[in-house]
Amino acid sequence: MPGNIGLIAALALLIWLALRGANILLAALLAAVIVALTNQLSLAATLTEYFTFGPLGAFTFAGKFLLLFLAGAIFGKAMAVSQAASSIAQAIIHWLGVKNTLWVTMLVCAVLTYGGVVVFVVIFTMYPLGVALMQAANLPKRLFCAAIALGAGTFTMTALPGSPSIHNVLAASALGTDLFAGATLGIAASLLMAGLGMAYLQRQWRQAQQNNEGFVASAQDTQIAQLAAAAGNVPHWRKALLPILLVLALIMLPRILLMTGLFDAGISGRLLQLSQQQPVLWPSLALLLATMLAILLFPVLRRNTLQLLGSGADDAILPLISTAAVIGFGGVVTKTAGFASFSQWILTLDLPPLLSLFASVSVVSGIVGSSSGGLQIFLQTLAPHYLQPGITPELLHRVATIAAGGFDSLPHCGAVIAMLMIMGLNHKQAYKDIFVVTVLVPVFALLVCLAVLAM
Repeated sequence: MPGNIGLIAALALLIWLALRGANILLAALLAAVIVALTNQLSLAATLTEYFTFGPLGAFTFAGKFLLLFLAGAIFGKAMAVSQAASSIAQAIIHWLGVKNTLWVTMLVCAVLTYGGVVVFVVIFTMYPLGVALMQAANLPKRLFCAAIALGAGTFTMTALPGSPSIHNVLAASALGTDLFAGATLGIAASLLMAGLGMAYLQRQWRQAQQNNEGFVASAQDTQIAQLAAAAGNVPHWRKALLPILLVLALIMLPRILLMTGLFDAGISGRLLQLSQQQPVLWPSLALLLATMLAILLFPVLRRNTLQLLGSGADDAILPLISTAAVIGFGGVVTKTAGFASFSQWILTLDLPPLLSLFASVSVVSGIVGSSSGGLQIFLQTLAPHYLQPGITPELLHRVATIAAGGFDSLPHCGAVIAMLMIMGLNHKQAYKDIFVVTVLVPVFALLVCLAVLAM
């Protein structure tokens, strides 16, 4: 009993510290120590193994996925500095109009993240453009923030097949599937998430207009607006799309070659096998090659390429360490008797296998405050049990990734904290809208899809 109380207290403290704006690495470390002390775990083992270098340690995760985070962040920086991201956004604005700012924001973020840009980098990339959009549309900043969360942190992150997201890569690596596993389910869930999320945000905007709530600029917003580059330096949107299209094409290349028969089955098969055996390396190479293409296409990137690469590498540190920290906390939690009891309890519940799967991933992701962290822990501890009832690895892959993107976005989620900091908002101002589009909507969408599958 004291151990379970300690687990609850540690999680509550982690959430409270996140709400207070504490450093997530320090908060996760403190919460891990509380778990260790209340569950009679060795403090030395907790700090030097479970939290850091164990199978689910923070730096074990960071070392394994460093290349993917680096490649994604560098690619995102190249897209931002060259203003290719702005070009894509402006093209969508031209087609849809300023009044559709929420749609523009969501679609641009969706295109970027599906193309392989790390979520944190999307936030940094979108904010300068967003200041002008919010001013033109008189859009409350909280809704712009929620639109970014919907486009970058929901369906493109977990549901859409083919995405080089860390979640898709994690599942493929653990289950021996590819990035397109469970495509039909993923597409259906994506449509529900995008549709329901935008319906909510549009309704909130109408209510804000009725209440005379609009955009309120801060000193930071003014500074960001001054740093925005002139529109004349923005490349044409067709040219701007080429690096993203290259990422997607390279990721899909093995499957395309196998389906079209352009090369003999041996070559295509070996490429497909390589992409499946190296789920971290393959999309990382795609992102790096796309970065090289961007450097060739956009002269501004060639003026100081080393500085660009270094700045992109710096951008990778925050998402990597934040994600690794909550995974380290989760690694400590998995060593407790309480977590073992939970694992057995959830497996013995009289629930349909897919609903039990949803509950398992959701709770673990909620505990660690990270979709990738929760998914990593689930895949290494509970996933094998769900292959027994006849759930295919492809179905397990997609359901687990979507479920991981539900309760992960609680207040102590590193991505939520970083986004609010960048936007100059706090949880009280903006978290309600983020919660609806990143927690309630994804959970509802997956449950609807599971109900259809059961029928």
